[in-house]
Amino acid sequence: MPPSAQGVTAKVRYMDSPVILAVDEDPDALLNIDQELNDRYARHYQVRALPSATQAREWLEELSTAGDEVALILAGQSLSELTGSDLLNEAHHLHPHAKRALLVEWGALGDRATGKAIFDSIAHGRIDHYLLKPSAPPDELFHNTISGLLLEWAEAQRAFPFTIRVVGESWSGRAYELRKALNRCAFPHAFWLADSSRGRAVVNAVGENAKLPLMVLPDGRVLQNPTNAEIALASGGPVAPEREDYDLVIVGAGPAGLSAAVYGASEGFNTLVVDDGGIGGQATSSSLIRNYLGFPRGISGRRLAQRAYEQAWVFGASFAFMQQVADLRRDNDGLALTLSNFGTVRARAIVLASGVSYRLLGIPALEELNGAGVFYGGPTSEAPAMADREVYILGGANSAGQAALYLARYAAHVTVVVRADSLAAGMSHYLIREIEQTSNVSVRLRTEVVGGGGDAWLDHLVLTEQGSGREETVAAGGLFLMIGAHPRTEWLPSDVDRDEHGFILTGTDLPASRAWPPKRRPLLLETSMPAVFAAGDVRYGSGKRVASAVGEGAVAIQLLHRLFASDAQHPPDPSPERLAIVGL
Repeated sequence: MPPSAQGVTAKVRYMDSPVILAVDEDPDALLNIDQELNDRYARHYQVRALPSATQAREWLEELSTAGDEVALILAGQSLSELTGSDLLNEAHHLHPHAKRALLVEWGALGDRATGKAIFDSIAHGRIDHYLLKPSAPPDELFHNTISGLLLEWAEAQRAFPFTIRVVGESWSGRAYELRKALNRCAFPHAFWLADSSRGRAVVNAVGENAKLPLMVLPDGRVLQNPTNAEIALASGGPVAPEREDYDLVIVGAGPAGLSAAVYGASEGFNTLVVDDGGIGGQATSSSLIRNYLGFPRGISGRRLAQRAYEQAWVFGASFAFMQQVADLRRDNDGLALTLSNFGTVRARAIVLASGVSYRLLGIPALEELNGAGVFYGGPTSEAPAMADREVYILGGANSAGQAALYLARYAAHVTVVVRADSLAAGMSHYLIREIEQTSNVSVRLRTEVVGGGGDAWLDHLVLTEQGSGREETVAAGGLFLMIGAHPRTEWLPSDVDRDEHGFILTGTDLPASRAWPPKRRPLLLETSMPAVFAAGDVRYGSGKRVASAVGEGAVAIQLLHRLFASDAQHPPDPSPERLAIVGL
């Protein structure tokens, strides 16, 4: 332990324990903070409470030199040498992975100046969040925020207790496919090369006949070159429906599908969710969604998907993962779907929420490095491997902005490459502000990636400027492709109308010439195939945001009530207990 660190606490350091540091000049407040932190976290973390920014800065510098991990830094809003946000901003350069929170007094959030300062600090990347100083112990509100920040740090550092380890001969090939499948199942995971010290330990434990890649589960079991279905089963995910007949089948387990599952199951419909991967859809590539209602600290796409899955499961929804849907057809008075590894399931209604897939770049030299420095989608699982590298992101939507800010914590420098004249064409204003204020993130407008390559791993890219046609070769250790998407609708029958890009037409967007069998007008999200609805990114005219997808999933269930009420059959009659649960 660096000898200069002196403060309220002076406990014995535990080997390899990450640090929680609190700084506040108010001695009474600091004593209270120190007591709260030590009472809850001293067993697994080194807790330090220091009375000045100068001491905190010296301590953080020594920890950085020693190579010690810092999990969380808390700083009082008003410090005499530095403001709390300035100290936290400086700390980020020494410990880029540490979570940082500003400590504010109770009642300060009602002050406009304080609120604006906090918003600007978060928007400019100087802090991750704020929290109220603890009151009389125990302060569970204080600990709720602390625990959330520590969980985010643990997941980002692959220290989460349920992290799955993948061991492979190279970053590409089947090992990359396994990591991609785990991403789609929203499972936290880490990757070790087989010739690394950790990788060799796993291979030696399995034996000389080990079949790579290996997957080490949290309970210690090791799967050798598992199939995607084996991954889902081993991780506790269902892969086959429990029955053949349902009130509602939802195709796709992204935000729209999970929302429909929560509301459908909670309102008494026998509900099945089918997905050819796992949960979350493209949302799992978002490292931090900051503008989702009810999460002022932001939430990762993976965590949002996990919570929604648990919520739907508690209400009684069934799931079948790693199941591709082969067709959709009429079956007497209902609808039928054929699943790749099960057979036929029937439903009174279907919600199509299959989402979109990223467009391919189409440059062979870069496609060959898929998984070896070139990645489609966000950097949630690949970011640690980008440490000290020059990283490029191709794309100009919100997901690209989120990816750039997340990668900036690891990479030496991040460059966002867009074809447009401005980021404002496809990115939210708050993200543009954060990018502008992040020192190791830059933007290249009116630019395209036209080439690149590397020996087993990406080492360079070729960029060209629109208009001048000037080409430039740049060093690059990572490329994340987020260049638009196409809807996953190629399997649908011709009965389901789509636009020229494949997005599903619904409600008033259906062509007037389309024959409509029922004696009623199509409902808002209903497709040209009666009783089949579409929600989320797969639908023409959707908002292409997580919040709008969740909203459409919920609206689809309200439309089902109207649909079933118009049928000869009666709609489900939820029990009073279930109605009470959902607040109806």
